[in-house]
Amino acid sequence: MTRRSTSGPIAVWAEMQRQQQRQQDAQQRARAQQQREQERRQRAYERDMARQNRERQAAYRQHQEAEALRRTEELDARVAALGGLLATGSRAPAFRAAALRRPERLQPFAPGALARPLPMPDPQRYQAQAGGWGRANRRAQEEAQARYARDLAAAQAAEAQRQHQLADYRRQYDRWAADQLAEIRRHNAGVEQLAEGLRGGDPDAVAQYFSAALYASTAWPEDLPRQVDAAYDAGARQLVLTWELPGYDVVPETKAVRYMPSADRLKDTARPVAQRRALYRDLLAQCVLLALRDLFAADGSGALDSVELNGFVDDHDPATGREARIFLAAVTAGRAAFDALDLVRLSAVDCLVDVFHGRLSARPDQRTAVRPGRLPDEVGAPAAPAPVAPPAPVDDDGEPDLFAMDPLVFEELVAALFRAMGMEAVTTQRSGDGGVDVDAVDPTPIRGGTIVVQVKRYRHTVQPTAVRDLYGTVQHTGANKGVLVTTSRFGNGSHTFVRGKPLELVSGEQLVELLHQHGLRGRLGPGDRPPVPAAPPTPDHNVLGVSWAGRVALDVCALVCRGGTVLGDDHFVFYNNPRTPDGTVAAIPATAPDKAALRVAFDALPAAADRLVLATAIDPTVNPDADLSGFTDAGIRLLDASGAEQGRLDVSDGRPGETALVLGSFRRRAGGDWDFVMGGKGYTGGLEALIRDHGIEVS
Repeated sequence: MTRRSTSGPIAVWAEMQRQQQRQQDAQQRARAQQQREQERRQRAYERDMARQNRERQAAYRQHQEAEALRRTEELDARVAALGGLLATGSRAPAFRAAALRRPERLQPFAPGALARPLPMPDPQRYQAQAGGWGRANRRAQEEAQARYARDLAAAQAAEAQRQHQLADYRRQYDRWAADQLAEIRRHNAGVEQLAEGLRGGDPDAVAQYFSAALYASTAWPEDLPRQVDAAYDAGARQLVLTWELPGYDVVPETKAVRYMPSADRLKDTARPVAQRRALYRDLLAQCVLLALRDLFAADGSGALDSVELNGFVDDHDPATGREARIFLAAVTAGRAAFDALDLVRLSAVDCLVDVFHGRLSARPDQRTAVRPGRLPDEVGAPAAPAPVAPPAPVDDDGEPDLFAMDPLVFEELVAALFRAMGMEAVTTQRSGDGGVDVDAVDPTPIRGGTIVVQVKRYRHTVQPTAVRDLYGTVQHTGANKGVLVTTSRFGNGSHTFVRGKPLELVSGEQLVELLHQHGLRGRLGPGDRPPVPAAPPTPDHNVLGVSWAGRVALDVCALVCRGGTVLGDDHFVFYNNPRTPDGTVAAIPATAPDKAALRVAFDALPAAADRLVLATAIDPTVNPDADLSGFTDAGIRLLDASGAEQGRLDVSDGRPGETALVLGSFRRRAGGDWDFVMGGKGYTGGLEALIRDHGIEVS
């Protein structure tokens, strides 16, 4: 038999094959292990992402549910506040005539940095360093003494200038303080005279005092109206008045808000109509009783035996559709019976109807009127022609605060403004005015006519509903134009609505400017402060009046530029930004024949500006299908500060398909003069395309 050899080339080859196979198997196992590890990590990543997604969804849902709860709680708090109006208001302090007095306190003289003397140079710092002998040392000493003498003279001159400025500022302060103190004393003397008339039973003084008591009461929320007309029947010792009640919209229409995950939205749950009507009716009764409480509580002199109150709202009469004064409550209350009430625990509706046998509308939400009692203008004894609230605070220049002014006085101020503008204007009677506060007539031929004016002394943005109501009044009365004047501002919806209609909106800022232009006074907000060092005089300005043919509604705007690029977003003047930060360019009310106007102080424009671009554009929300083909016979009137026309500038007509157009630009020349260069570049992308072309980013 033969013996098999375990050595040799074949055995070596076989061993190599086995080792190679083992290496391949190890590599396959390693790859499989690596793949399993990757799959494990991928599954862990996916589980983590799913967990994070669930957490985000849960957090988002919690946020939406919290927002729904917050809004529901706000609605509940609002309803609770309305339901507790009488109980809360009855705890307010009683009004007294002393509250009308102004303390004789002025802000102290505060010159600031002008009060600190300037430091004088220290001679020790000017001693020359001993570093030489003889002539060189003497020269160094002389130079040091010369520097000291120069610096000392400069410091003494600066100190003398400071003392001069301080003395001048002190004289300004003393004059201001004397004027303020004299005005305060005149005001307090008038208050004392009113108090004497109240004690003597003077009908005018009594009506004025109790009107002031209602205006100044701290028992009423800021968003509830305070319009009163009063007269005093001295023989019956009775105050007769009309008092404005809140409208139906004061009660929230929404009862609750809840989050709907399936639709991912917040849904309002409507308040039942019967519940909302009951809440509103109870609120009206509370308002009547709270007004009676304020009046009786303010009667420290015992002038009132009874009060006859008629509560009204200014709204559309359902029968005629016209603006009208609709009476929703009427009551006569004696003092003895009222003092016996527990205002915190009673039911306002039951008290008004059952105790005082008053009249309360059964359907006030539908403006179902009640028969009013005696009205102020029916009182036989002489009554104040208009109740006067506490005089509006004035600042150091005698400017009355329009926010603090009596509403009737404010209406008369607006009427005076129209008269100062060359029109005939009177305030309307307080009853049956149809929602019109001032009737005006512009006697100018062709463009003149009758004007109805509504006045809103608001602090918050006027709602578009007020503008629409004014338009309805214009249509019903057949007036040529309607003007809405406010102490606040108007939103985009209001500006959009008036486009192409015979309406004009005057904001608080524009009102103050018009008052000052026509020699009248008024300011917005507090202003009791000492004078500051004199400011530079207001630069001269021009008015650019833009007119065009056609009925298309347009926005006229201005861009303060360097070259072709606007200086910044706030230097783009249009209806949503009516003026630049420095006031050198501002949109102002236009006067016929102009349809838009801008006030420009060319000499005061920023030094970086070398161009003022004027443009116009279609408002797509008002004229979505219009273009500038109707913009024809356009021109710009250049007026001086007094309104005198200085020249006319021609501009290009609009073209079909274009929705924005550069009218032209004023360009600053080397000598400082401004020349007008006619424009004509049109844009099919509207105002957005025009302002983007001038460097404004549009999101």
